[in-house]
Amino acid sequence: MLKTKSILAALVLTATLATGAAVAQDDGHSTPHIEKQNWSFSGIFGTYDQNQLQRGFQVFRESCANCHSARLLAFRNLGEPGGPSFTEGQVKALAAEYEVADPTVDGGVRPAVPADRWPSPFANDQEARDANGGSLPPDLSVMAKARGVVDPFPWWITNYFTGYSEGGPDYIHALLTGYHEEAPGDFELAEGKYYNEVFPGHAIGMAPPLFDEMIAYEPNEDGVTVPLTAEQYATDVSAFLMWMAEPHLVSRKETGFRVLLFLVLFAGLMWATKRRLWSGIEH
Repeated sequence: MLKTKSILAALVLTATLATGAAVAQDDGHSTPHIEKQNWSFSGIFGTYDQNQLQRGFQVFRESCANCHSARLLAFRNLGEPGGPSFTEGQVKALAAEYEVADPTVDGGVRPAVPADRWPSPFANDQEARDANGGSLPPDLSVMAKARGVVDPFPWWITNYFTGYSEGGPDYIHALLTGYHEEAPGDFELAEGKYYNEVFPGHAIGMAPPLFDEMIAYEPNEDGVTVPLTAEQYATDVSAFLMWMAEPHLVSRKETGFRVLLFLVLFAGLMWATKRRLWSGIEH
């Protein structure tokens, strides 16, 4: 009885401290609640939307790639099943538009081929810092897995039952749409910084990267009309960054489902075997 009371007291104390910490941080500039988006790849049976990934790549290419690198992305990955699924000809044509360093050829550079990695917009980190006011733009290869959403106690427990793993794209979407033209009156914003309600500290060195009608989406084979808004751009590029960070997400889910199904059937067979073997034995 005493042990049970001790456990309950510890749980109450933990909840109280968690709530108190949340209240203590609510000073008017704390990180707001990040809304969970409706992703096609969420859930046990979720899959990537090919058209959305193609749009997201277009946003990445025309906006994000001007400052950020993607060192783990190869051109040929864009043609793999489960991703944007560009044709072989499209991938070759896209790669040929870029040049990569190659000391074995005359001049030290050559047109890229599908096997090459996505070229960085800067020659080195120092050049990237010089072009961005001293800040180094992070590589985006696995950014969707490096960022996430922290749910308050005790709601994070539900993530184990819902299979929630989309915190990265949820955070990126919130960051891209979280800019304010002006900082709150009581917030001191340093020169060269921009106010973002999601970014830790709220002062971010990256200028707002997305604006309405800044990118003209290429029509897809389905003829679906997509709004040319910053909100839509943020959604599409967040999905693309999730695919880039975890390109085999769908196959991993399929494998996991098969394993779970096998374990359920195996448990049933073991139970039936046990019943058969011990049915005539008194116990």
